Amino acid sequence: MKKLVFLMGMILFLAACSNSRLEPKPSYGNQVSEFKATDEDGKMFSSQDMKGKVWLADFIFTNCETVCPPMTYNMTQVVDELEKEGVKDYGIISFSVDPKRDTPAKLKAYSEQYGAKTDNWKLMTGYDEKFIRQFGEENFKTIAVPPTAGNDQATHGTSFYLIDQNGTVIKDYIGKDTGDQKFPKGEIVEDVKTMIKEGPYKK
Repeated sequence: MKKLVFLMGMILFLAACSNSRLEPKPSYGNQVSEFKATDEDGKMFSSQDMKGKVWLADFIFTNCETVCPPMTYNMTQVVDELEKEGVKDYGIISFSVDPKRDTPAKLKAYSEQYGAKTDNWKLMTGYDEKFIRQFGEENFKTIAVPPTAGNDQATHGTSFYLIDQNGTVIKDYIGKDTGDQKFPKGEIVEDVKTMIKEGPYKK
């Protein structure tokens, strides 16, 4: 009887441990495809530079008049909380959906406007419009459509994406309040901490 109770306890313990790990949502589990871009300091940045850190990714553009301001503000709130808790080995990467207009200087000014900590927050440009459209769709299942002639506003998704230390896309979060859904800052912070503690996803 004691052996049975012990075995049942071990099964429950192991189940709890396995459930605590962050696993990719059904839509994800893919590796971020290789890319080379230019960051806000005019330096080369590639997918290889992401290895070994947990990343939060999003899509923005500096001339955005609608969704980007609240998204970027919310990301700064996540960064502030992670920094407050002394979390290391994480990064933020924002891909411009308007690479023609968004020069490194504009991205730098944009990040400073929101008080972004550029040590761990990289803003990407230096690719063409076809690239960012395909990159968003293939890696994050989202739209990333640059501005068209006669319209200076791009169209893009508003989600944030969690990426593990090996470049695997794990899950997404709403990047701003939507209807009765509130921006999940606490969940994002805890997931980043958990991913750093547990290490990259293993199949």
